[in-house]
Amino acid sequence: MGGVRELAAPFVVPGPSGVAVRDRLKHLTAEDEKVLRLVGDLLGTLASRDLKARCSAGLEHDSERWAERKRVLTQESSSRWAGSITKATHDQWALARRGQLAHVQSLEAGIATITHRLSLPVGERGTKRAPGGYRDRQEWFAKSRRLLLLEDRLAAVRADRQAGIVRVVRGGKRLLNSRHHLQDAQLTEPQWRQQWQAERRFLQADGESGKRFGNETIRVTDDGEVSLKLPAPLAHLANAPHGRYVLAARVSFAHRGAQWRDRVTVNRAVAYRIHEDVSRGRWYLTASWANQPVTLVPLEAVRAMGLIGVDTNADHLAAWRLDEHGNPVGDPRRFDYDLSGTAQHRDAQVRHALIRLLHWAKRHRLAVAVEDLDFTAETTREKHGRRKRFRKLISGMPVARLRARLAGMAAELGIPLVAVDPAYTSTWGAQHWQKPLTTKDRKTTRHDAAAVAIGRRALGHPIRRRTAPPPHDRSDRVGHRTVQARPGTPGREGNRPRIPGPRTRSVHAGRGANAVDQNAHHRPGHSAEHGSRHQDPPRSVSRNGTSISATRPG
Repeated sequence: MGGVRELAAPFVVPGPSGVAVRDRLKHLTAEDEKVLRLVGDLLGTLASRDLKARCSAGLEHDSERWAERKRVLTQESSSRWAGSITKATHDQWALARRGQLAHVQSLEAGIATITHRLSLPVGERGTKRAPGGYRDRQEWFAKSRRLLLLEDRLAAVRADRQAGIVRVVRGGKRLLNSRHHLQDAQLTEPQWRQQWQAERRFLQADGESGKRFGNETIRVTDDGEVSLKLPAPLAHLANAPHGRYVLAARVSFAHRGAQWRDRVTVNRAVAYRIHEDVSRGRWYLTASWANQPVTLVPLEAVRAMGLIGVDTNADHLAAWRLDEHGNPVGDPRRFDYDLSGTAQHRDAQVRHALIRLLHWAKRHRLAVAVEDLDFTAETTREKHGRRKRFRKLISGMPVARLRARLAGMAAELGIPLVAVDPAYTSTWGAQHWQKPLTTKDRKTTRHDAAAVAIGRRALGHPIRRRTAPPPHDRSDRVGHRTVQARPGTPGREGNRPRIPGPRTRSVHAGRGANAVDQNAHHRPGHSAEHGSRHQDPPRSVSRNGTSISATRPG
């Protein structure tokens, strides 16, 4: 098929490389909260200074400057807190660099789209693969001005990237901007100040295997006791030996608690983070650790029993079970979720839909096939123009959150996850599967057909349905086959494969070799299928003075 881009091969998605669990710090005293805020504010100030030093160094940063930064932080806190701060600084700087690269690519894509559309006549219609010209002269003029704006932005970002300059806001750029729009954010100035201070605190420490309970800075014993090493300026607040402060709260992780306890009892590394939720007035402790690399199941083994194809949409997951031959089994399933409301509500909706899907897959011992979606370049207004509703629909799809949640939850349940190329799954699924799978009792949607297409691609089968033979050798009267090959398809007019042995009592083996040869049909001047029949020229025979023409069979 001309114009179809090359499709990526399906692959088994690896499980998450780490685990994070969270529990609430209940029954904290007023003194505990005071100590946590003092420690967090002090370390947050040091983290801000260290981040500024790292950003100032830019691309010239090396191991010597890293060691110098750590020595400065050690004098004002401790060596362990200094190590955690410098590592967090490097991670944040690297994240900013990746975001900067993504911003450059987004600007380049927007400039290319505007340049292409400006080069076309006004009002020219676009195609499925390329947008057309702008609607009127007014829009053309506005986009020409925007092109200059984007080119200036791109030049500035490229200059920053070449110089190694990044811009990072500790606490978050969104929260910082909300300071100027308190009414829209439904916050007062004191409320915003509390959130800002809470986000800028630093209370996290990396684990170290071989140390007691896997972390000497923030220590959590196997029975849930939480203590932290106080920085040197706050050592006078300690209520335990060796400059430690023990909190009154006890933690017990309800999720993966057994895994966490197995690690701390053998002194394996566990990282901890303490943070405050100002809106709720609660404190939380998050524990995280790295997973051991797991050997992936071969793709052939995953396909052996069939799988479940899943199509991701803005408000539901459309799923259909397929056998190993790519045939739909049973009825399609739909798992709805509502993405309105708070972030916690949206996340709970996604988790609830995924757990229902995975429980269905686990009951039938099947793998799950999903699209390897990436909409980071699909939501710009340069690509879709005035289609604001469509842009909002794509932006609202929880692709990144769903992908991360699905990979982790599937790995926990031992369900293989197969990712496929998302190209043309909706179009080809609707073309080849929506109508055949629709019955008087079941209305197949476009999303259900896309789920079938995704499953077939994961199984290694083409999305197009298998060609059915003509019923009762009456293809001319009944109609064409289910799927017809295009005129330029190689082998379209080729011979049908022969089955050894006689097919009927009147046709011997080896006959019918030229069944599709138009030259072999019984026509004047052409050879027949089973040999030629020739007649001798007529000859005259004289009998009793009468001339008789006779022929003799050849």
